[in-house]
Amino acid sequence: MKALTLSIVALFVTGTALLAEIPDRPEKLRFPELRYDPPKPSEYRFQLKSGPVAYIAEDRSLPLVNISILVRCGSYLEPEGKEGLADFTGSLLVRGGVGSKTAEELEERLAFLAASLTSGVGDDSGTINLNLLSKDLPEGLALLREALTAPRFQKDRFELQRDQALQGMKQRNDDSSSIQAMEAKRLAYGTHFWASRISTEKSIQSLTVDELKAYHRKWFHPANFVLSASGDFDRTELLAQLDRLFSDWPFAGEKAPPVPVNTAMAAGGVYLVNKEVNQGRVSVMLPGVKRDDPDFPAISIMNDILGGGGFTSRLLNRIRSDEGLAYGAGSSFPGGVHYARAFQASLSTKSRTVAYATRIVLDEMNRIANTPVSDEELNTAKRSYVDSFPGTFNTKAKVASQFAADEFTGRYAQDPQYWAKWRSRIESVSKDDVLRVAKQHLHPDKAVILVVGQKDEILKGHPDHPVKLEQLASGKVTSLPLRDPLTQEPVK
Repeated sequence: MKALTLSIVALFVTGTALLAEIPDRPEKLRFPELRYDPPKPSEYRFQLKSGPVAYIAEDRSLPLVNISILVRCGSYLEPEGKEGLADFTGSLLVRGGVGSKTAEELEERLAFLAASLTSGVGDDSGTINLNLLSKDLPEGLALLREALTAPRFQKDRFELQRDQALQGMKQRNDDSSSIQAMEAKRLAYGTHFWASRISTEKSIQSLTVDELKAYHRKWFHPANFVLSASGDFDRTELLAQLDRLFSDWPFAGEKAPPVPVNTAMAAGGVYLVNKEVNQGRVSVMLPGVKRDDPDFPAISIMNDILGGGGFTSRLLNRIRSDEGLAYGAGSSFPGGVHYARAFQASLSTKSRTVAYATRIVLDEMNRIANTPVSDEELNTAKRSYVDSFPGTFNTKAKVASQFAADEFTGRYAQDPQYWAKWRSRIESVSKDDVLRVAKQHLHPDKAVILVVGQKDEILKGHPDHPVKLEQLASGKVTSLPLRDPLTQEPVK
């Protein structure tokens, strides 16, 4: 009995001591310093004899294999008037069948193998991805080879793709967000820039299967490929299989030219598209930077504090929490790979409060460019980047795909130690750095402000907040026409 009593007393004392060590607030919790060394790309990089660079990461945890090929092509290579050609080619590379199998037969075989074979072409790259059980890898590679070298572009699948594209095109103006996205590109990069060109009924109707085949044969060949592979395989054996996959290519093709960079942002001011919707959508844009800008780490931290950090950001706290004007508000300052991507702050609010909410965005941009951020804001932003960093490489698939993307975009050639130095670059950002880059890049008076919504209601402003749209930015309000969803010509 005495021993039991002593044990209870000991447990009580120990428990009391442990409770005394637990902070009364979650923000008072302290954790040991995170120690993590990212993988080295050189340990995964292999130059195949058949041409492509491959990043190979073995992972025997599951009997699966993932293979992804990045292709140097994109919509930037479409001839003017043929908008949609790259998208059709990428989509039908697999969905349109392959040499030995119709589209239906290929789908049936992939389903039997519980495998996935997908393809697509975007703005500045194409992809083809294979995922399957490791025991079926030889057959999967054979199908992948056929998709790359002998796609059918089956006529009925082409016609279905065309009909679906035209049907979707009719709905472009149904949602103001799609109007905003199209007009934002034109304002941010220029109406004649390749990324601002949008497919029309005419361009889609003009496409032919022969043009898809020609686009494929021109760009889909090993000189334009970068590969990543992860999963259950022996690395040496897989490298031999991949060399066979890309050897004896049946056509020559061409090396893809660089992505054009001739952007031209519109003059500062307010641009208004009249659309009968309950809320107005706002985009505040300014010239951006490329990701290799020496100040990009500081710019990233600055933007996180301003509007990129979600519920810890100033824009969301001011516009949602303090004023109750919108469910969401934020900003992005992406580093462009080929050309400088525009800074953009966005929100959606009631028509009568559009001007007032936009004024808050401009005020916060001005504040962060003229007043140092707090120690807490700086630390929160830096920690969000540094503490989440290991997630970039927490699977072998992520390791291989991230390094392949770096190879594809030229980051590895330019800075092989990028990821090894990345956290120290973030950690070194100071309050002075944040103030300096904000002052350099955020100029509210020069902002390009796009508004999509009910023109008459938006121009009235709000009776409790005497701010008018014409008082923002350079003071000029330019009406932009609503465009016909099929032709992209102004609606009369």
